[in-house]
Amino acid sequence: MQHIIHRAADRGTKDIGWLISKFSFSFSTYQNPVKNAFGLLKTFNDDVVKPGGGFGLHPHTNMEIISVLLQGKMNHKDSMGYSDIVEKDWVQIMSAGTGLRHEEYNVGDDDVQFLQIWIEPKLQNITPRYQRRKFAKENRKNKLQTIVSNEEGQQHCWINQNAKLSLGWFEAGSSINYTLSPLNKCVYIFVLDGSLHINNEVIEKRDAMGIWETELITIQNEQECEFIVIEVPINQ
Repeated sequence: MQHIIHRAADRGTKDIGWLISKFSFSFSTYQNPVKNAFGLLKTFNDDVVKPGGGFGLHPHTNMEIISVLLQGKMNHKDSMGYSDIVEKDWVQIMSAGTGLRHEEYNVGDDDVQFLQIWIEPKLQNITPRYQRRKFAKENRKNKLQTIVSNEEGQQHCWINQNAKLSLGWFEAGSSINYTLSPLNKCVYIFVLDGSLHINNEVIEKRDAMGIWETELITIQNEQECEFIVIEVPINQ
């Protein structure tokens, strides 16, 4: 098993008042030539949006854009005609395809915390699409719950890529085995809260570990822990 660790303290930071972002990879004003991506995972931003703040109407093309809402309430409005409110435990995905524009603002009284995740698409120039689903935290206790998959279904969001995203919430002392195809696949595990052990490495809150060249990953939760697992191709 090959791996790389991204510590929380080593991330890029952008603080413009209404927005505080932590960048795992090069994005916006943070540019790091050795941290441009992990496989086809191009962006992983840990964002806080203050009440009233938000992203005005802006364009995207040919990117799979996923938002995982951890706290607060945010609107979604796009050029496809969708106008929604997403809250804690909701996941939304846009396949930008040939092009779309959207906006999102904090429309609640509390800070919005969300993960902004960009993955390169499998097919280029598809018709843009939007989808959202709710994944209540209590439904994923002591298990990994698939939130995004390349397989269409009613229990998760669909992505235009051979990728899978899962959320886990585990009690202290628990462990889980994660199986993946070693052929052109890698996994990025980001700890939302608590800490875990993988291959004798301790991964703390807001740390991440990228893993490749293995079929099986054993995740040991020494304390109560919540994390996201992102499995993506290494390349197209």
